[in-house]
Amino acid sequence: MAVMRIVCVSDTHGYHRELEMPPGDLLIHAGDITRKGELETVEDFDRWLGSLNHLYRHKVVICGNHDFCFQEQPHAARSRITNAVYLEDVAVVIDGLNVYGSPWQPWFGGWAFNLARGPEIAAVWAKIPAGTDVLVTHGPPAGILDRTSRGEPAGCKDLFDRVWEVRPFLHVFGHIHEAAGRSDIDGVTFVNASSFRGQGGPVVVEWDA
Repeated sequence: MAVMRIVCVSDTHGYHRELEMPPGDLLIHAGDITRKGELETVEDFDRWLGSLNHLYRHKVVICGNHDFCFQEQPHAARSRITNAVYLEDVAVVIDGLNVYGSPWQPWFGGWAFNLARGPEIAAVWAKIPAGTDVLVTHGPPAGILDRTSRGEPAGCKDLFDRVWEVRPFLHVFGHIHEAAGRSDIDGVTFVNASSFRGQGGPVVVEWDA
């Protein structure tokens, strides 16, 4: 049985080149590529992804609440990602692994990809298909690696509920830098891969293919 090494990062905010990247088969970036949605940062990020081709056969990217350009200039921003698969409420199959990505999170200041808690954001999570093996969201589920530095829970209850309906083997997210880490709960591995300037990620998860 082959083992797939999945390398998870998030919240690089333009400091992607400072990361020491371990080798693997699949690289996942869970959003906040930029500081304030700068297209030039997206361009440099994509060049960096290209420089990692010798480390990873596959790369998957979503955006996050700092990545305004993907919401305000979607064609311009998406067209700059050429060295990874960009996911926004869609799935891709990679070596038999069903990977679904979504950038949304409950309202968080005046940032990008915000939705109101309750029915509005629950409708987005309802799109996560059954049979998803790896779920990539920018924000965390409620109560799991979601505490801010002030001890406040920032995760989404509706996302938490959908995760347990779908039961992916891996849920990768970021957003709350200070809650970076890994938690294995009842057959699901949760990774807050926040990697801002060396905090947290990269995190490596192995999957028996």
